[in-house]
Amino acid sequence: MTFLPFQALHFEDLSVGMTETYAKTVKSSDVVGFAEITGDRNPIHLSEHFAAKTPFKGRIAHGLYTASLVSAVIGTRLPGPGAIYLSQTLKFLAPVKIGDTVDVIVAVVDLNAQRQRATLSCLCKVDNTVVLEGEAIVKVPRRQQD
Repeated sequence: MTFLPFQALHFEDLSVGMTETYAKTVKSSDVVGFAEITGDRNPIHLSEHFAAKTPFKGRIAHGLYTASLVSAVIGTRLPGPGAIYLSQTLKFLAPVKIGDTVDVIVAVVDLNAQRQRATLSCLCKVDNTVVLEGEAIVKVPRRQQD
């Protein structure tokens, strides 16, 4: 199991344009585990026989599994531990299949110093295909003043 190393940024450390990335190859065990955790046992995710008869011609990962990869970046790297997720928009644009490598790109697009809020663009791609896009708003702690 590979985890992103922690990077804890404070509000004062952020600037518009900062970007963090993460790449994760989707394994069958990830999808099965996500189904167990969430209770979403839709056979399009779990049954090759069922999924073969769909327009996708095979099993696909849960959309929220892909979105959770965005959460991994926000919670560990940009801005990292201490950030509080306030909202997230998501547009699912294409399926993610077992074996696909998802490239996650999170970037700071706006900062509200008064409210300690960062607006982040969130993008997931498989090869050159955008599979998910959205925007997150997070509250970011300030650096402790001594």
